[in-house]
Amino acid sequence: MAVFDFDAYTPAQICAKVEAIGVRKARLPLRGLMLLGIIAGAHIGLGGMYFVLIASDPALSFGISRLLGGLVFSLGLVLVVVAGSELFTGNNLLVMAWAEGMISSGELARNWTIVFIANAVGAGGLALLVFLANHGAMNAGAVGATYVRIAAAKAALPFGEAFFKGVLCNLLVCLAVWLALAGRSVTDKILAIVLPISAFVAAGFEHSVANMFFLPLGMLLRGAGAGVEISGQLDWTGVVHNLLAVTLGNIVGGSLLVAAVYYVIYRRTLPRQ
Repeated sequence: MAVFDFDAYTPAQICAKVEAIGVRKARLPLRGLMLLGIIAGAHIGLGGMYFVLIASDPALSFGISRLLGGLVFSLGLVLVVVAGSELFTGNNLLVMAWAEGMISSGELARNWTIVFIANAVGAGGLALLVFLANHGAMNAGAVGATYVRIAAAKAALPFGEAFFKGVLCNLLVCLAVWLALAGRSVTDKILAIVLPISAFVAAGFEHSVANMFFLPLGMLLRGAGAGVEISGQLDWTGVVHNLLAVTLGNIVGGSLLVAAVYYVIYRRTLPRQ
């Protein structure tokens, strides 16, 4: 026995766990999958709400604001992983079970489609609740103004830029889920999540489910007269444009750059453990 033992699951063991979990997720009953997806959308929205409280403080420097905002946004994935819910971006890891032939293409598509729609319902529903609670009035209206500016900037992103920001985002999100599966305790999982998630937020990458919260809330607040001057249009065309590009990027980042890479390494290259 080594003096300093490594108590986490090994990468090969994580790979096996991801495949087994993927099979269970792919075969969840419709009602349970929908409800868990709605909860996950709200979980990510809560992280986004926490982030905006930090981002709306003009007294913070750029670096400190991004760092602190990223740290608190981690609440979203902590809730998804520890409390338990179904998140589209994290479920891109189901590609490992699909590649191994443990689930069918139809089961993969069913999971992604239902969870994506449910995430949108949960994130959009939370956006409506936050709007009705007059949360944007905090900090003399600076919170509401920050939501509008964030949403407008997202809607105005060129397709290619939004796509590649989505790739980098879900590379980090799926690595956070992968690291969390290495942990054996709640503390392990939380610590594993915080750095990758805070990194993608601080770097300004794009998460499709988070945008399902930011974009509708920005539209609601602007329509209510938040009084923020923006360039371009913040409307449903911008929402669809952003979500299409970011979702495709998220799929590439999570499915190809994490799931497929680790599958090739631990299921096709190295001996199984």
